[in-house]
Amino acid sequence: MHITRTRPASRQGLAENFTGTVWLDEIASPEPPSRLRMFSVHFAPGAHTAWHRHPHGQVLHVTEGEGFVQRDGGSVEPIRAGDTVWIEPGERHWHGAGPLTFMTHLAVVEAADDGTTAVWEERVPDTEYPTTA
Repeated sequence: MHITRTRPASRQGLAENFTGTVWLDEIASPEPPSRLRMFSVHFAPGAHTAWHRHPHGQVLHVTEGEGFVQRDGGSVEPIRAGDTVWIEPGERHWHGAGPLTFMTHLAVVEAADDGTTAVWEERVPDTEYPTTA
């Protein structure tokens, strides 16, 4: 058993991967052979990810606020505190906060053998991001 009492400092999401202000807090990154990674991700109103994929899928659990998630070819789905989203391995998607609210979710992924947790693609055009809840 290992108890972590200190965490790395919060880090701002990279501009090429996020639109708007996004902060990430690493919650868990156990030593190998574990490949688990868990983050608490804080989105300012209207902030969101670029399109991306995860090699082994992703679980999102919304802890505060409300926002949206969309998979490639699917409709935009509202998400709010208490909702849990399972994103299939390799499924192209984005997620983020609603236009008027902050949104925080826990993001849980399993890293690939090379350590990759996400494959980032193009940003979601502003004209395609919802402006109403």
